[in-house]
Amino acid sequence: MEEFHKVRRLPPYVFEQVNRLKAAARTGGADIIDLGMGNPDLPTPKAIVDKLVDVVRDPRTHRYSSSKGIPGLRKAQANYYARRFGVKLNPDTQIVATLGSKEGFANMAQAITAPGDVILCPNPTYPIHAFGFLMAGGVIRSMQVEPDENFIPALERAIRHSTPKPLALILNYPSNPTAYVATLDFYKEVVDYARKNELLILSDLAYSEIYFDGNPPPSVLEVPGAMDVAVEFTSMSKTFSMPGWRMGFAVGNERLIAALTRVKSYLDYGAFTPIQVAATAALNSDGAEIEEVRAVYHRRRDVMVDTFARAGWEIPAPAATMFAWAPIPAAFRHLGSLEFSKLLVEKADVAVAPGIGFGEHGDDYVRLALVENEHRIRQAARSIKRFLGTTGETLDNVTPLAARR
Repeated sequence: MEEFHKVRRLPPYVFEQVNRLKAAARTGGADIIDLGMGNPDLPTPKAIVDKLVDVVRDPRTHRYSSSKGIPGLRKAQANYYARRFGVKLNPDTQIVATLGSKEGFANMAQAITAPGDVILCPNPTYPIHAFGFLMAGGVIRSMQVEPDENFIPALERAIRHSTPKPLALILNYPSNPTAYVATLDFYKEVVDYARKNELLILSDLAYSEIYFDGNPPPSVLEVPGAMDVAVEFTSMSKTFSMPGWRMGFAVGNERLIAALTRVKSYLDYGAFTPIQVAATAALNSDGAEIEEVRAVYHRRRDVMVDTFARAGWEIPAPAATMFAWAPIPAAFRHLGSLEFSKLLVEKADVAVAPGIGFGEHGDDYVRLALVENEHRIRQAARSIKRFLGTTGETLDNVTPLAARR
């Protein structure tokens, strides 16, 4: 039977191939150390859970909620932006609550994309950045991901060679999966270019609070004039260890926020009201929970970089996010990231995310998530050391993917 049109536009979800291997190995009794999915293992702070429990006892909160987000939640997000970035937001016109930043991106794509619209998207990048627009009928043009002196020339080339003229540019710093971090000077250049060329900016700032080297990542909305062209997406999933709660925000340009709000009003009634109230309490807190979460990921990062290096796998230390973007060891690079990831499950009992799942330019890398404790990370390093010690034997029994076609 022929697949539906929108489904045909989506490639096979490569992460699922690793997930099937992982599940089969566990069924067979293997102790798989899972560094693949960015699914935080830290518990949601007790004060946030207690607030949820208190509010859920009131039956009035069990009714439909507000798709846009309850007023107190939007006001708390405005106060957070004022404290953290010095950015003034109108809670009524410049903020909408989303069911995580992923849903916000997907519905923004539905709100603003006409068939054939060109979107400039990083490659590699988090999959929803591209596929949200593909599902909405857009066309993706890949952009380089590093926020350096080559970015604006690359942006100029992309616009010059795109027909029709691109509608929007997606930014994601700190980046998932690469962990690149942008500076405010970089954002100033991009905003200036976008305003002159009537280009919208959609910024994913989900990892704004997970940073390690003392320099808090900036918001694009700190740039004067950015509000004319930009919307930014944030999430409480990593910052407050609330992934399953599905709470995020889109903030910024009023026209774009109004478009997203209108689309969402047809699709959902917002998150469960007790979740929104608990999220409000989290945003209004003193930030101690955020510092604790950041410290945990910092320690895990340092342990991973150190132990994996001693195991024979050099991994650049990420300056931010809960991920390391790791070049595949040279001896295995010709296999590609998917086959290498499968080998790690089969031979080392370690699961990672293949870089190809984030775009074709990620195929020389795998993404490692800091979602296991330090003991388990050390255990993974020992297993990888044993695996790398059998490189020749392993490669003798592996057929590169290209040779199978």
